[in-house]
Amino acid sequence: QNVTQRVEEEKPEPPTLQEIKEKIDKYNTKVTNCLLMKLNEDGTYTGFIKVHLKLRRPVTVPAGIRPQSIYDALREVNLADRTAKRTSFYLPLDAIKQLHISSTTTVSEVIQGLLKKFLVVDNPQKFALFKEMRKDGQVLFQKLPLTECPLYLRLLAGPDTDLLSFVLKENETGEVEWDAFSIPELQNFLMILDKEEKDKIQQVQKKYEKFKQRLQQTLKEARGKPG
Repeated sequence: QNVTQRVEEEKPEPPTLQEIKEKIDKYNTKVTNCLLMKLNEDGTYTGFIKVHLKLRRPVTVPAGIRPQSIYDALREVNLADRTAKRTSFYLPLDAIKQLHISSTTTVSEVIQGLLKKFLVVDNPQKFALFKEMRKDGQVLFQKLPLTECPLYLRLLAGPDTDLLSFVLKENETGEVEWDAFSIPELQNFLMILDKEEKDKIQQVQKKYEKFKQRLQQTLKEARGKPG
């Protein structure tokens, strides 16, 4: 009789301070810029990660608010609180944001920090952080849990972003939860979808208009040939 026994995965032991120091030293030898990791006396460490923004849907931001200055950031001034008006727009496709974080900074905090930097007032639950890995010519995405610490993943993978990079995307959990969006957001989505539909129709019409012209030209040339 075959019996299948369920074996729970053993969580690896957290690395010792000496192991962390060795990993950081090895990491820093591979860094080609000045973005080094630094070990603190309490055993934590700080460093940099780059996050690619690959958002397909528009985000909600305060209307008429200028970008946050360095002085506002230092004073932790939240410009979004100064107006109740909202508007939606697309963030630049595949924009890259560099963040200086700690080894204790979680995925949840990274997402909230990114939204704050771009003055995005959407619910952070609408977004998710993914790690992108390249293996055997394939690009693999894996959604990171909110309690994961991205800087530790960066330390393990090394500074080469071709081996590991971080991507901010919509939090796709199956069906879109439209109740999470406000009425102005939904109305803006309809306007954007209507424009995209019209643009797509024009592209298709132009495409087949060119085919039609080529066919007519081919038929015209064929009629003039003997046989």
